[in-house]
Amino acid sequence: MSVTPPLPLSPGESRVLRGLHEQHALGAALAGALPAGSVLFLEGELGAGKTSLTQGLVGAHGFTEPVTSPTYALMNVYPAPGGQVLHVDAYRVRDVQELFEMDLDELVRGSRVSVIEWGEGLYAEYPDAPILRLEHQPDPETRLVTRIR
Repeated sequence: MSVTPPLPLSPGESRVLRGLHEQHALGAALAGALPAGSVLFLEGELGAGKTSLTQGLVGAHGFTEPVTSPTYALMNVYPAPGGQVLHVDAYRVRDVQELFEMDLDELVRGSRVSVIEWGEGLYAEYPDAPILRLEHQPDPETRLVTRIR
C-alpha cells in the first residue's frame, strides 16, 4: 500500500514562490500529494502563475510536451505516463453547464488529476477539492500562493 504525502500547504497557509522554478516545484509537489482522481482548483488574476504551476504538475506525471493555458480550448487533456491530466480554464464559460456538456464528469473520472482554473462555479460539485489562490507580488517574478480550502 503506497502512502500519499500530505499536500504541501494546509488550509489557510501561504507560501512565497520566487520565480518560475518554484512555481513548477510546487506543481510537482502537488502531483505527488494529490490522490488519483483528485480535482484541484486554482484562482488568481491573469498571469498570476496558474498555468505555470500546472506545468510543474503535468511535468511531474511525465508529460514532456508543452503545457499551455486552455483559455480558448477550455480543456486540455495531457496523456502523461503517470496518468492523464485534465486542465480546464473556465474563465470564458458563462454557465458551468457548458463544461458538463463537454463531458467534464467523464474527463475528471478518467484523469489522474484535474486542474481547474477560474472554477468558482464548480466548487460545490467538488466539495473536497483543494483551492489555491495565486497572487502577484511587487517583484514581478514573485507570487504568493494561499490554500483557501
